[in-house]
Amino acid sequence: MEKPRILIAEDEKSQRELLEGFLKKEGFSVEAVSNGRQAIEKIGADFFDIAFLDYKMPELDGLQTLREMRKRFPDLPVVMMTAYGTVETAVASMKEGALDYLTKPIDLDELLLIIRKVLERSTLIRENRELKARLQERYTFQNIIYGSPKMEEVMGLIARVAPSQATVLIRGESGTGKELIANAIHYASARSEKPFVKVSCAAIPETLLESELFGHEKGAFTGAVQKRIGRFEEADSGTIFLDEIGELPPSTQVKLLRILQEKEFQRLGSNLNLKTDVRVITATHRNLEEAMKKGFFREDLYYRLNVISIHLPPLRERKEDIPLLIDHFLKKYSELNRKKIHDLSKEARTLLLRYSYPGNVRELENLMERAVVLCRGEIITTQDLPFHLQEGASEKQWEIPGKTKTLPDSLEEIERDLIVKALYQHQGVQTKAAESLGISERVLRYKMKKYGIRQS
Repeated sequence: MEKPRILIAEDEKSQRELLEGFLKKEGFSVEAVSNGRQAIEKIGADFFDIAFLDYKMPELDGLQTLREMRKRFPDLPVVMMTAYGTVETAVASMKEGALDYLTKPIDLDELLLIIRKVLERSTLIRENRELKARLQERYTFQNIIYGSPKMEEVMGLIARVAPSQATVLIRGESGTGKELIANAIHYASARSEKPFVKVSCAAIPETLLESELFGHEKGAFTGAVQKRIGRFEEADSGTIFLDEIGELPPSTQVKLLRILQEKEFQRLGSNLNLKTDVRVITATHRNLEEAMKKGFFREDLYYRLNVISIHLPPLRERKEDIPLLIDHFLKKYSELNRKKIHDLSKEARTLLLRYSYPGNVRELENLMERAVVLCRGEIITTQDLPFHLQEGASEKQWEIPGKTKTLPDSLEEIERDLIVKALYQHQGVQTKAAESLGISERVLRYKMKKYGIRQS
C-alpha cells in the first residue's frame, strides 16, 4: 500500500527538519520546503494527501499561499501552523479554506490526530465519489437491458422526460423494473448530483408513514423523544421516489398534494411551514383510476402525479427482451458466484423462453441466480431449473400417453391426472405428492413409471 504523502512548508529549518523526521518515522512520505512558492511548485508537480503551511513565511506568507492553493488545487486538505495562535489568525485561515490549524510549539500527538482525521475524510470523499460514479454508470439508459419495440418506445419517452422537472408516474406489474426506471430518470436529470431518496409506501405502517415522509418534532406523539427530519427534507434539491403510491392513506394524500401545489409542508407537531424543492417520481402496480372511482385515491392528487405517465409492459408482452436478460443475468451471477458458466443448454433456454413470467423481470432474475448457484458444470441444464418449468407452466403440459374410453383405462386416466396434479402442486417433491394422495412414495414411483409420467 502506498504511503500517504505530506507536504510541509516551514521557513524555520530546525522546525522543518523536526517535523519531517518525525513524520517519516511514523511511516509517511514527506516533502519539506522553506517557502510558499516552493510549496505551490511541489504540489503542481506531484500528488499530496495533505499540506501543512507555516502562517509566517518569506515571499508568500501562509494565507497568500493558501489562497493560491485553493484556486489551483481546491481538493487538497491544508492545515495552517502558527506561533501566533490567536482567534483572528484561526478565523482568517478557516475563511480562506484551511481545514484546521496547529499552534506552535507543535504537539506531535495532535499533529498525528489531525493527519488521521484528514486521511479518513479524504478516503470517505473518494469512496462517495466512486460510489456516485458507479451508480450513475449503473443507471444510465445504456445499462437497461432491452431490445423489444415496446421497451424502445418506453426508453425514448424516458430520455425526453428525464431532463425536465415534471412529476412522473411509473406504472406496471410487480417485477417489471419500476425502481430501475426511477433511478435512470434521476441520474439523467440536472438533479443527479443531489439526493435521491426512496420510500416504499407499502412497507411502512400507516401510523408511521407521515412521520417518515414529513418528519416530526420532539413530543409530537408518544415515542417521539427527539426531532426527526423527514424524507422530503432529506431529498431537498434532489428527487424523491414514492413506490407503491396507491397504498398512501387519505390523510397523507392531502399532505402530499400540498407539497406538489405549494412546495411546502409541516413536520408533525409543528405549525412552521418548511419549503422544499423536490422532484417527485411515483410508481404503482395498482389501477389508480379504479381506486379514484371507489374513493380510495384523491382525484386532484392523481392529476398532479400523472403529469407524465410511463407504462412498463410485462415481460410476457416483450418476449424479445428475454434472451438478452437471460444472457445478462447469466454473466452477472456467474461473476458474482465466481463460476465459469458460459451458456445454457438448448432445452433449458427453450423452457425459459416459453415461460410466461407472472413475476416479470424479477422472477427471471431469481430463476437465473438459482440456476447459476445450482449448476455443477459450465452449462446450465433443465436440471438446474425449478420443477414448474420442466414441462411448462401448466400440469396439462405433462407427457401423458393418449386417452382411451374403456372403464379400466378411464380409471387409470383419472389416477394419472391426480398424480400429475399432485406433482405439479408440490413442485415435483415426490414425498409430499405421495402424502397428499394418501399413498407411499414407493407406490407413487411405481405409478409414475406405469403411466409414463416423467420428470425431466
